Amino acid sequence: MGNRLILAASLALLTFSNNLLAEQDADLSRAREALSKQENDADTEKALEEVFEAAEKNYSLLREGGVSLNYNFDYSYYGDQRLDLVIEPTLDSEGQPTGSSTIRNADVSPVASHTFTNSFALDYGLFDNLTIGGRLPLVAKFDTEDSLTAYSLGDISSTVRYQPFEYIPGKLSQTWFGSLKLKTGDSPYEIDTDESLSTGSGYYTVSGGVSASKVLDPVVLFGSASYGYNLPEKGLNQVRGSSLLTEVHPGSSISFSMGFAYSLSYDVSLSASFQGSFNDETTFVFRSGGERQTSTVGSQMSGIMNFALGVRVSPKTIANVNVGFGMTELSPDIILGLSLPIDIEGVKAPAGS
Repeated sequence: MGNRLILAASLALLTFSNNLLAEQDADLSRAREALSKQENDADTEKALEEVFEAAEKNYSLLREGGVSLNYNFDYSYYGDQRLDLVIEPTLDSEGQPTGSSTIRNADVSPVASHTFTNSFALDYGLFDNLTIGGRLPLVAKFDTEDSLTAYSLGDISSTVRYQPFEYIPGKLSQTWFGSLKLKTGDSPYEIDTDESLSTGSGYYTVSGGVSASKVLDPVVLFGSASYGYNLPEKGLNQVRGSSLLTEVHPGSSISFSMGFAYSLSYDVSLSASFQGSFNDETTFVFRSGGERQTSTVGSQMSGIMNFALGVRVSPKTIANVNVGFGMTELSPDIILGLSLPIDIEGVKAPAGS
């Protein structure tokens, strides 16, 4: 049962390792595309391996000198119906508006956005209770409305995770983490929005938080909470209609997750979790006709329900598949994910080091 609980705990960390961190834009459709997973937690398979090895050591992070490399594939889908109206004012016999209007044309068209992300996460154990890591995402996006595609590097991120107390079976386990996300992807505030799609947030993000788990035989309860500060972007020069976008002041965000995992056997585990994110208002600064103008997008809330399956495909390999769906308008309609470890021969710290 001990190994089964360890496997369940590892899957539990998988389900909340990615939180939502949002990019906001001036209209609703761009705001929906901006919401994306937060990258301040450990990546999927790394967390699984760390907790699975917890029975052999005092801490559940990588051992000192240990290295892990993981591959993750994520897919998200946004679907919507866009309504285009042509409205003309009603005129009287003298050609003056009467105050009423007439709908001349109404066109409803489906809109879909597909995002594929292939990412590689590399982690290194500085000490038994301190792990540093980095994540390299490769993004492909498709938009059916404007028939646009994008293939580019996403936002690279680095993470530090610290476990202040030794891992004790049956006790509450907690890990503190901090993350820095770089604006290496194609910024939505620098591209030609009529010709290209963005693959990054467009600004730097510093975030931190804590994750915890508790084993209650035969269930594992888990949760996490984090705060993210998005740095303002200035010196922009993007054309938006008849105006010029010069500054973006993105709001801060608070993310959280909670859920449970159950070990069906030594080789199979199931989990369910909820992930939520609150994003404060974002302010855009424009130049129009030599005058400075501001526009503010109100605060937004997003939520995702996620289900995950972990299967041991070999004595040293656990494959993880997750399926999720959005619970708010700004969340993805469908989320799919796959995580696999990449074996690095000769670089992991030996047992007992």
